[in-house]
Amino acid sequence: MSGVELTQAEKRTFDRTQRKARRTALLFVAPLLLFIVVSFVLPIGTMLFRSVYHPAVAELIPATLQKLKAWDETSNTIPEPDALQVFAGELKTLVENKTFGKLAEEINRSSPGASSLIKSTARKMSRLDDAELQSKGDQALLDAGKQWSNPNLWRSIKKAGNVFTGAYYLTAVDMERNGEGRVVSRKTQIYTDLYVKSLKIALYITLLTGLIGFPLAYYLANAPERTANVLMVFVLLPFWTSLLVRTTAWMALLQTNGVINSVLQSLHIISEPLELLYTQFSTIIAMTHILLPFMILPLYSVMKGIDPSYFRAALSLGAKPIPAFMRIYLPMTTPGFSAGALLVFIISIGYYITPALVGGVDGQMISNLIAFHMQSSNNWELAAALGSLLLVLILAMYWLYDRLVGVSNLKLG
Repeated sequence: MSGVELTQAEKRTFDRTQRKARRTALLFVAPLLLFIVVSFVLPIGTMLFRSVYHPAVAELIPATLQKLKAWDETSNTIPEPDALQVFAGELKTLVENKTFGKLAEEINRSSPGASSLIKSTARKMSRLDDAELQSKGDQALLDAGKQWSNPNLWRSIKKAGNVFTGAYYLTAVDMERNGEGRVVSRKTQIYTDLYVKSLKIALYITLLTGLIGFPLAYYLANAPERTANVLMVFVLLPFWTSLLVRTTAWMALLQTNGVINSVLQSLHIISEPLELLYTQFSTIIAMTHILLPFMILPLYSVMKGIDPSYFRAALSLGAKPIPAFMRIYLPMTTPGFSAGALLVFIISIGYYITPALVGGVDGQMISNLIAFHMQSSNNWELAAALGSLLLVLILAMYWLYDRLVGVSNLKLG
């Protein structure tokens, strides 16, 4: 059938209608796009930028860093006297601006013990006049502490002065550069051990929620509608309660004189209270309870859609119940189980408040250390690097899930 040719006026009218429809669609999705940009893209972009951008030292002692560019840091000598004089003068300026403590804090991160040296030296330099600093500032600096004759301290100052640096990523994986510039392992392994522990805790929580959630979701999917609705209210009940309240309730249950210890002692099962709170066990058990609905709901939605006649057909053909369940029913629940497992694992690996309240030192996760660097040590760059690596880890898990199960099989409801 031959088409009907549109006139130019009809084509223009059609194009205007199409453009209007596209603008209308864009207006509908604009709030969502704005929300994603503001709440997701900008924070993550800022985090990635802060993990490599560190201008603090460069802003505090710019003239010294300019002088240090000519210094060969691979040599076993300290910088030239004119660089020392400039540094002594800038220390005096920092004392006048009351910012010498910031410089001491920054250098102390890469050179432990330098904080007190820089503060005491800065106070001594502040007592000299400008003429003395220009004529013998280098000698005054060396007299202020023998550590100023150590090239490693100057290497730390020069390294800390880099505006863009990957040093925080090396620290986040317990690596560092030695005096020769080679990447070596740090003496103390903190962050990699904590990453591994966080992965283990997240894995335990995922397995526990799966073990508890699967039979419960199966019962909900096959129970009478009225019973299933009542039980579903209990599943959703945690969502109607504050997370802080639920975590505090676990503290009351697990403490030395809490409900669990009291019951066990009254039943003469134990003679002394168990140390349940502030352990890895308390973190796992509390987070399993909190995250259990995230496993049950995807499983329930998938199980509810499975036709029970498949299982009955297998039984009618002579299959025993357990093999029929394992070969017929269980594979059909994979999309729900994998979605729930992915959801629980990703949420739990970055969980903060529950490990902070009930975990103690033994139950701390990498998220708690990130919060420490943001709130206590004021090392936002290292916190951003740790957060970026956590993001990479989660993306790797998501990629692995896509390779093994397939994102197209993801069913959340």
